[in-house]
Amino acid sequence: PNCIAGGKRPLHTLIPGLMKTGGKVSHAFGVMGGQYQACGHAHLVTNMVDYGMDVQSAIDFPRIFMEPHGIDARLSVERSIPQSTLDGLVARGHDFFVAHDPWGGAQAIEIDRERGILIAGSEPRKDGCALGY
Repeated sequence: PNCIAGGKRPLHTLIPGLMKTGGKVSHAFGVMGGQYQACGHAHLVTNMVDYGMDVQSAIDFPRIFMEPHGIDARLSVERSIPQSTLDGLVARGHDFFVAHDPWGGAQAIEIDRERGILIAGSEPRKDGCALGY
């Protein structure tokens, strides 16, 4: 287990991210949540880059995650995922369960250089805020 003990290193996953656009930093972001963090970063960046979402929409979007981990892992889905999507997963043979609690927590800031402003997004699933100057 993840605990303090002699000869052990506790799990530590502080992994802030920076994204570049046109060779300049365009976004600063971070996702908390232990094992979910790397997956959360991928969700956030994919939502912004591939789907053109603004930072708040990318953070708000429903999440999926494999739990617990390893061979017996099952797909865990947030309650906010539409029933039609869940029906599609069942039709394709996926085994999943609806998570009781959300995972992760994200904050992100977009740097809008043309307008000279920062655009922040913050996690609605828990307390927090994104600050920049």
